[in-house]
This record gives sequence, C-alpha cells and structure tokens, in this order.
Amino acid sequence: MKKLMMIAAMMLMSMGAFAQNEVGQITLKPMVGVNLSTITKIKETDMRVGAVVGAEGEYAFLKNFSVTAGLLYSMQGAKCYGVKYNLDYINVPILLNYYVIPGLAIKAGMQPSFKVSEKIDRSDVEYNTNSFYFSIPVGASYEYSNFVLDARYNFGISTIFSPGDARHNWFSITLGYKFPL
Repeated sequence: MKKLMMIAAMMLMSMGAFAQNEVGQITLKPMVGVNLSTITKIKETDMRVGAVVGAEGEYAFLKNFSVTAGLLYSMQGAKCYGVKYNLDYINVPILLNYYVIPGLAIKAGMQPSFKVSEKIDRSDVEYNTNSFYFSIPVGASYEYSNFVLDARYNFGISTIFSPGDARHNWFSITLGYKFPL
C-alpha cells in the first residue's frame, strides 16, 4: 500500500510539472470569471456580482518565479442604501508569482484601473467618480493541463468618489487556459 501511494504521488508530481513555465518562456492566458465587489466606508452595502474577462501574459524569469501582466474588463460596484453603483473598469494587473509547488502559485502585485462605464441609478444626487483607480491584488492559482483556476482579493487603495473615502474591495475567481507563445 505504501509503495502504491508513493507511485501515485510521483505520477501526480510529474503531471503537475508541465503546469509551470520553463525559465524564459512566455505564455498567454485568456480568462473569464466573476467578481464579488463591495464599497467600503458606506453602511448598508450589498455586494455587486459582476463579470471579469480578459487575458494575461506570463514570463518565467527564475525556476519558481514569474511575472504576469494583463488587461481585464471588470464589473465592480455595490448597492448602498438602495442605490446601485455599477462601475466598470479596465484593470491592468501586474503580479509577481511564486510557485510553491509545480502548478500552485501565490501572487501579489499592483493594479491600476481605468473607468470605462458608470451607471448610478439615482438622478437626484450628483456623483463625481474618479476615472482612475488603484488596488493591491493578492491571491493564488492552480494550473492543471493548461487550465488555470485563479482566486484574488483586491484591496482598494485610491478612492472612488471625489471628495470621499469610499473604496472598492473585491474578490475575483477566474478560469483560464494557458498556452505558450
């Protein structure tokens, strides 16, 4: 039984080895998923569930380290006091990835974002939303047979409204397919 478990573990490890970039390799990963977004500093906030879609490129510069950069369309916002804030952005995540084991990466970085759409369903109040937003994403991903499941939490740094101190915080989960260039 012990030998069988050892053989199975070695087979799984060898399968996972293909899920990590070789040093110097560049890959592209189209991805699609869901955001669970909220706005801080406002009471009685309900999260907005929205889509995230885009692509990321990855470059492996050391055995267990790589850097990714991407373009993602991201639906963010929330519902606060009955008012829906639908704010959509083009996010530009730039992340450092550390592969703990083949296929499993932890990641952190920075993410500038540019507002492309705004819909606030209350016309009696004027809102001045900022067109630029900045956040710190942290997360993990797992790769298997070129499929990548990625989970990230984004900590909002800049403010949404001017003046004001409200920020976006959101959790994203995506599924992508990674192929070498």
